[in-house]
Amino acid sequence: MADPVEDPPHYTRLNPQPRKVILAWDLNYCLGNAVKYIARAGYKEDYVQDLDKAINYLQEEKKRYAKQECSDE
Repeated sequence: MADPVEDPPHYTRLNPQPRKVILAWDLNYCLGNAVKYIARAGYKEDYVQDLDKAINYLQEEKKRYAKQECSDE
């Protein structure tokens, strides 16, 4: 039986698992969550809802990056 914490079925179908990609790529919170929701789209919850969640995290990252760019000037 799959371990719902360490090996949830909506992620174990992927190789490598999203958490390993997120760690290997050293992604921040927003980008990591976007990858997670894209990877599981249609396998845990509603497909469109997962995509909307990924978009939300990408928009948050875009805002954060824009603020950083303005402060660098």
